[in-house]
Amino acid sequence: MSTEGLPSSAEGQPASTAVVIDAPGAHRLVPHEPRRPEAGEALVRVHASGICGSDREVYQGNRPEGYVRYPLTPGHEWSGTVEAVGAGVPESLVGRKVVGEGFRNCQVCDRCHAGDTTLCTAGYEETGFTQPGAMATTLTLPARLLHALPDGCDLTAAALLEPAACIAAAALKANARPGERVAVVGTGTLGMFAVQFLKANSPAELLVVGTRRDREALSRQYGATDFLTKDQELPDDIDVVIETAGSADAARISAALLRRGGRLVLTGIPAPGADGLDPTDLVVKQLEVHTVFGASPDAWAHTVRVFAAGLLDPLPLVTHELPLAEFSQAIELVGAGDPKVGKVLLRP
Repeated sequence: MSTEGLPSSAEGQPASTAVVIDAPGAHRLVPHEPRRPEAGEALVRVHASGICGSDREVYQGNRPEGYVRYPLTPGHEWSGTVEAVGAGVPESLVGRKVVGEGFRNCQVCDRCHAGDTTLCTAGYEETGFTQPGAMATTLTLPARLLHALPDGCDLTAAALLEPAACIAAAALKANARPGERVAVVGTGTLGMFAVQFLKANSPAELLVVGTRRDREALSRQYGATDFLTKDQELPDDIDVVIETAGSADAARISAALLRRGGRLVLTGIPAPGADGLDPTDLVVKQLEVHTVFGASPDAWAHTVRVFAAGLLDPLPLVTHELPLAEFSQAIELVGAGDPKVGKVLLRP
């Protein structure tokens, strides 16, 4: 095992810190000792960890049962640099900039063998929700989950590749073809990534539907050809729609945008009990409907390729970078509904 660069303790005191959520609404900043990687693992020094709505759910106690385990160090969106590797992991990985998949799949069930690791039948385990996450100075995880990045890449931008990978999964399922008319519903981080992935497929038109006019300029910067709000007259002949807003209303709007036989991918998760899509409309229009929860290895690989090629530009989405000690302020920012707040990062 390579141990070069492992943080050391001074006078027996831990050299780093981590956020721990003990229970809903209760968190601490605690001393953190890096865990040396065992066989098949790597230790990563975290550069930045992003906060999304699911982290807020964990803190507030709204995460569905079985999808969180307290006490917990959160952080499933992250980037960093490999500092050490365990037995069986190539030493050449040490020093590489990386991001990592979150789902701790079993690798042996039929779903894992099919590449559908987010559907692993062994049960749900994910970094930052049931396993220690990246809101700490270091993170130790299976090396098989890592994706190496170009040496010259911006690690702050790379910290957003987890949500980008979720949208890459949606883009792959949507299978938008050059010259098709496509649309994105939702203008948050996921929506802006959806615009970028769809733009890369050379659409004839790229419509963004949102509730915030202040996102029009950024949508067009990323490649949108038109921007409408839901109270305007909307088309009904779009070929492909990716929904990212996470509301039942957004799902219905998305379906209504499509031509007969169009393709819809839902990525947002509405509140439990929300009114869903009318199955009659789905059947009569013969819509092809897909959903996404997390990202599989092929979606991650696609994301890293597109990022390395310069076709993803995450940095304009980042509006705040805070130290770990300001975790509570970061959570408040994410839930404040302030249009000036985009992606919030914590920097160990």
